[in-house]
Parts: sequence; C-alpha cells; structure tokens
Amino acid sequence: MAVIASIETGLYRIPLSVTLSDSTHGEMTAFELITCRVRDADGAEGVGYTYTVGRNGPAVADIVRREITELVAGHEADDTEAIWHLVWWGLHYGGRGGPVVLALSALDIALWDLKARRAELPLFRLLGGFDAHVPCYAGGIDLDLSVDALLTQTDDNLAKGFRAIKMKVGRPALSADVARVRAMRQHLGDGFPLMADANMKWTVEEAIRAARTLQPFDLTWLEEPTIPDDIAGHARILNAGGVPIAAGENLRSLWDFKNYIAAGAVSYPEPDVTNCGGVTSFMKIARLAEAFNLPVTSHGAHDITVHLLAACPNRSFLEAHGFGLDRYIAHPLVLENGMALAPTRPGHGIAFDWEGLAKLAAQ
Repeated sequence: MAVIASIETGLYRIPLSVTLSDSTHGEMTAFELITCRVRDADGAEGVGYTYTVGRNGPAVADIVRREITELVAGHEADDTEAIWHLVWWGLHYGGRGGPVVLALSALDIALWDLKARRAELPLFRLLGGFDAHVPCYAGGIDLDLSVDALLTQTDDNLAKGFRAIKMKVGRPALSADVARVRAMRQHLGDGFPLMADANMKWTVEEAIRAARTLQPFDLTWLEEPTIPDDIAGHARILNAGGVPIAAGENLRSLWDFKNYIAAGAVSYPEPDVTNCGGVTSFMKIARLAEAFNLPVTSHGAHDITVHLLAACPNRSFLEAHGFGLDRYIAHPLVLENGMALAPTRPGHGIAFDWEGLAKLAAQ
C-alpha cells in the first residue's frame, strides 16, 4: 500500500464532430472533460474522469483541485471506501449532488484504476469478474435528425457491430415520435432491441399516453419519461404505461436509487459512473438492483463502465455514448457480435492522448 502523493486535474472542451440534440439540453456542440490523475508515493498513477454536456466543468475541476486534494492527501490510496466517505461527508453540506459528486466520481474512478494497476489486474476482475462480454447498444443523440438521417445513422451503427439501438423521443407532437419509432422498428425488424429516451420531457400524464401509444413497437425500455425528482410519477408511468422504464443518469447517490427501486418506479436502474459517486457507488447500486431481481444498465463512460457491468451477473446493456472521446484514447471500445469486450489491460485500460487533449485545455 502507498499513500496519495499528488492529484492533477485537467479541464478540456471537446468539440463534437456533429451537433447533437435531445428534448431537454437542446443542441450540444461540445462536452467538457474533467480528468483526475492520482499518484501514490511509489509513483504509480490512476486516472479518472467525469464530463458535462457543456457547462459547470470549471466548478467540478475546481472542487477536485482545491477541496478534494486537501482532504485526501496522505491517505492510503487503496482505502477506496474510507476515502469515498471522507470526501462525501467532508463536502456534503455544500454538495450531496451536482459538481461535488461529479468530482468525487472522477477521484473514485482514479483510485480504482490505481488499485487495479497495482494488482496487475483488469478492473472487472478486481471487482469480482462475471463475463467480459457485455451486451452493448449505440446511444443515439438524434432528436432533430430527419427520419432518413436517423436510419442512416442506424445503419452506420449496425456496420460498427452494434446489435441494439437507442433513439431519442420527445418532439413537440407525439405523432412525430410515433412516426420515427415506427420507421426504426420497420427498419430494424421484429425482436431487435430498440430503446427510446425522452430525456425528462413529459409530464406524468403525457408520459403515460406516450408509453401506451408506443406499446406496439416492442421497446426494450422507455428512458427518463419525466423529471428525476418525481419518483411516484415514474411508478405511475411504469404501472399504467405498459412499457419498462429505465432511469438513473440524473440520480446522484445509492440512496436516490434505493428510493426509486423501493417505490417500484424503475425497471432498469441506470447509473452513470461519472456522476453517481464513481466505481464504489456504481457497484453498490448494481448489487442493490440485483437484490430486487432487476437488471442494471448504464449511462455514458462506456470505456470504464464495460468493466463494471462485466462484474455484474444482473447486467443488461452497456450504453456506448455518442460523445467523441474515442479520438483521444489509445484503445477505443471493441465490439464483437454485438458485445462490448472488457479490456484485459491492468486497470480500466484507458490511455489518454494527453498531448492531443492539451490543445483543448479550457483552463
């Protein structure tokens, strides 16, 4: 074991090659990447990151640099549980969500990467190991694409090896959503896994109506039909809409997920390792879902999350996100027959192009 000697933070603005859009965030032309590099007294390094869809990145980076670094200096790097609680409770009065938990997530990912590297194990094996082959879907951010463009994007994803697809819904007219989902179902054929994501667009009654209308298209799930604060509303949508519900990318703690699961408000809990508290929290959420016989899925950060789902017997689908981080890492996600393969390199196996990122530094 070795104590934490230093933490280095980076903030980068990554332009998107294609403008992305959904029903809540509007058009997205870039995302912010916040990195956390933890070095121990032996000189070993672990790397973590989080991201935003374009704003608040400086606040997250500042919390890592000014608050977290001071809190954890000199602590044993392997004590991930102790460090997690130290940071959570050290910053909870001004945090318990938002930039604070994103910053904690980046730190926690870095510590687990460091721990796995020191053990000379891939992260999924350090976490217990279940199956390195994880079902994977392409998460399209495509609300404003025409139907023709949507199908072209889908064909591109099929050519890359994806065997499950998610699309956006939440247009002003439900009839437009129905037409797009119908076109996708006809294009993909019966039985092909198809998900739809509303990005919190609807009221509860609108979501129930939409779910009932979309029932004939055999959706694997309808994602985030309403605001994440309305747990009872999600339960109503699940019970009355007749379509499985995925939710969780906007939940920020194990206890948020506990409340959803206990209320019968979610079919597919969907944590994001970069904003739910990191690896430590993600794995607890996955085990909680397992205890309730629920499949767990994921949001974003697929290069890290493939390891986490590869350690979960109740995993469902890994989301391959639409952000363009692949351009700045040495080994992008590998697909084989619709399955993402957890890398066997020590740690999470992500090697950033630090020189390339330096040109995009935002601080």
